Amino acid sequence: MTVHVVESGENLWSISVRYNIDINTIITTNGLLTPASIVPGLALYIPDDMLPVRSYKVKSGDSLWSIAQSFNTSISSITAANPGVNLSTLTIDQVLNIPSATKLSISTIGFILPSNTVKDLASIDALANELTYIAIANYSFTAQGYAYVQADDTALITRCKQLNTIPLLMIRNFTSAGFDAALAGAVLENATYRQNFVASIVNLATTRGFGGVSLDLEFVPPARRQEFNSFIRALKQQLGTLILQVNVHAKTADLPTNRIVGGYDYAFIGNTADLMAVMTLDYGYPGGPPDAVSPIGFVEQVVAYALSLVSPQKLLIAMALYGYDKEVSTNVTKGLSVLAAQNNAISLGVTIQYDTVAQSPWYQYFTGTLEHIVWFEDIRSFMEKYKLIDRNQLAGTTFWQINLPAPQNWAFLRREITIIK
Repeated sequence: MTVHVVESGENLWSISVRYNIDINTIITTNGLLTPASIVPGLALYIPDDMLPVRSYKVKSGDSLWSIAQSFNTSISSITAANPGVNLSTLTIDQVLNIPSATKLSISTIGFILPSNTVKDLASIDALANELTYIAIANYSFTAQGYAYVQADDTALITRCKQLNTIPLLMIRNFTSAGFDAALAGAVLENATYRQNFVASIVNLATTRGFGGVSLDLEFVPPARRQEFNSFIRALKQQLGTLILQVNVHAKTADLPTNRIVGGYDYAFIGNTADLMAVMTLDYGYPGGPPDAVSPIGFVEQVVAYALSLVSPQKLLIAMALYGYDKEVSTNVTKGLSVLAAQNNAISLGVTIQYDTVAQSPWYQYFTGTLEHIVWFEDIRSFMEKYKLIDRNQLAGTTFWQINLPAPQNWAFLRREITIIK
């Protein structure tokens, strides 16, 4: 595995010669426009014969020899992968790069927001091998707690199962006006409506052939925290052997009165559900000032807090397959896929910057006198998050959403990671 960051004056031909790799392979792996061009700062994922590099956090009693043995590698390989690091004395929590043929093994959940059956099936066909679960975001509920399907997704459910990927019924409190806290609160606070909600979700999941449920109730009112816990407990009990995966807003401390995160009891949810995914994205949020979508420091803080309450074997982080283009003077925000963000920079001929603190790429451009800043994710920022998953031994990751093209991410998964099926 190699990441090449384009420098001024380079072209695809010189890069292909340097790595002895066909130009078309570079183009397809990185989703470049044709006829292909590149700009300085563009990160290219170069598939090669190098071993995957694992990320390991030193524990008490470790030695270089014992670490090398556990990863089926050598001390010399570890030393070479950690230049400038004094390895004569290891310290607890020291992070090491470990070249190893033993790949990271994780569970992955790809969310899909159905829009066009032909397009949706094509996404499932292309990515099923890289996904343990596909959560179909196609379910909502009434003010009395009755869950319902929004469009026919029978073909999607069938295709998932044909391709050995577990389909999940994804239910959200999402309306035409966005996520509706009042809708969630009204159902949760009423015992009868909660019972309706549980029963109708379980009925839809079982009759439509799902392998479980992905719950995405956002902005749960803090006052409904205990009722939300009761709902999750009842839902898991009635789902039985079906999977219950719960998505929660990211936080770095318990803020029980906060309108965004106060409704989520990490300890209870993590103990009750089969999987809990923290939404480690939208740090730079729509309508806010330009900032990284998922800066690594923020993700690390969220994970550290979550791990103080939840088993790592149940915990997933979220990865954004999108970026945000913001007008600097107004913060008007346009969402776009990571591939569109990358190729927009190439089309504009602007240099891509990389924030080494956030571990995220960004660039600036102008329409007339109007300044835009685009933050997105690329192979470098994806890799940093996979390393975080690895060294903290998390269950895996989620992706919003798989209809948004992100070829670098999927190429990396295919070559570097084993997906649990």
